[in-house]
Amino acid sequence: MSESHTIRKTFDLTNPPKMDAKQRRRLEALAQMSDEQIDTSDLPDRPNRQWTRPEALIPSENKKQVTLRLDADVLAFFRSTGKRYQSRINAVLREYVQHQKR
Repeated sequence: MSESHTIRKTFDLTNPPKMDAKQRRRLEALAQMSDEQIDTSDLPDRPNRQWTRPEALIPSENKKQVTLRLDADVLAFFRSTGKRYQSRINAVLREYVQHQKR
């Protein structure tokens, strides 16, 4: 455990953990529910907070075009996530910068 008492785990999308029968039944039941039926009472209160895409937080005129060399597997992963993969790379880098400033 780190000094911040944060436990980090990674999730390999190509090799997800196995679900037992009970977990599979719960997941199937949840998939059948409408959004209104799902109990979200344990979520933290977020008054006046709307969900936004990370790239919407930074004005587009603040963007700078650069040439960047990435490892082939890193680039392949982000490209496999679909359109706007460059915005996701930027969001990951922004999160790193914010973490380093703490």
